[in-house]
Amino acid sequence: MENLNKQPYDWRQLMVAPEELKAECNRLETQMQQPRTDGMLRIRTFNNCMEEAANRPVPQMLFGKLWFEGELCILFADSNLGKSVLAIQIGNSISTGTSIEPFIYEGAKQPVLYCDFELNDKQLEARYTHDWQKHYRFEEHFYRADLNPDPAADFNESELEVYLYQALEEAIIQFDTRVLIIDNITYMRSETEQARDALPLMKQLKSLKNKYNLSILALAHTPKRDKSRPITSNDLQGSKMLMNFCDSSFAIGDSNNSPDTRYIKQIKQRNTEQVYGDKNVCVFDLDKPDNFLHYAFKGYSTENEHLRAQDDNERKQLAADAADLSKQGLSLRQIGDQMGISFSKVSRLLKSMDDRP
Repeated sequence: MENLNKQPYDWRQLMVAPEELKAECNRLETQMQQPRTDGMLRIRTFNNCMEEAANRPVPQMLFGKLWFEGELCILFADSNLGKSVLAIQIGNSISTGTSIEPFIYEGAKQPVLYCDFELNDKQLEARYTHDWQKHYRFEEHFYRADLNPDPAADFNESELEVYLYQALEEAIIQFDTRVLIIDNITYMRSETEQARDALPLMKQLKSLKNKYNLSILALAHTPKRDKSRPITSNDLQGSKMLMNFCDSSFAIGDSNNSPDTRYIKQIKQRNTEQVYGDKNVCVFDLDKPDNFLHYAFKGYSTENEHLRAQDDNERKQLAADAADLSKQGLSLRQIGDQMGISFSKVSRLLKSMDDRP
């Protein structure tokens, strides 16, 4: 009887106005799209990533399709091929807002910080004067940094690396530059041949790049290489880790046709397709008609035109090396990557071993 005396339940209390329901749905949708930033990982939807990226400008070419804005790019070559010559020419191009044929520069002229750990100032003067007279005039916002010998002598090797990064960061802030060229990365870390040594280096450079929205061109050496083989990513000193962490890379090769001829080959790219591979390398002459040593464009060719011809003994040794790797269970492609040759050539070498009497 007691339950019968209760008032009937008013279901209208559960009703929600359509505009309130729509507002709540919008709130939940917005909440789902917000990135999670309370932990180490930032979680977003793919669509949200695309929408945020669309609000940022398209990366412009700094050195044609070899180096774009926002990239950590590695330029590598053997010693005495003119890496510094090309790097200074690229820095000069960006600081003046002009292109280097055939590579387009799309931006306006802007400050460039060039960290020179290779040349002293007298060697630099020799390259950019005519008989030690008539100095080439660089832009005033093209800055050159080198090691101050007095403070540097007070640090041991590990301390020097720490203080060098601090000084580099201070210079980036002071001169308000977004383009950094490092010649070369060996001075940023004492060892780069092993992955354990190269990994901290690349992490530090990537951190600098992301923190200050930099475009970084880092120069690196190749160990002594066989000039009869095409250049590959395996020719970069400490190649595995350095190549994995960089955004793009290109290399300089010397031509067997002339001591002053060089060619540039594209090794890695993310913002574009490969344009300057082994079938279409860019050929240059090292030239100094007046007071500016530079790369002068000659045209295009295949890489094979510049490689040294192999003799019979070298071909036999190459075939023997391929056979040894094959016995270790490596595939044709893996052998080719390790030896710096195509997998089809590996196949021919192994067949030549099988055809021996």
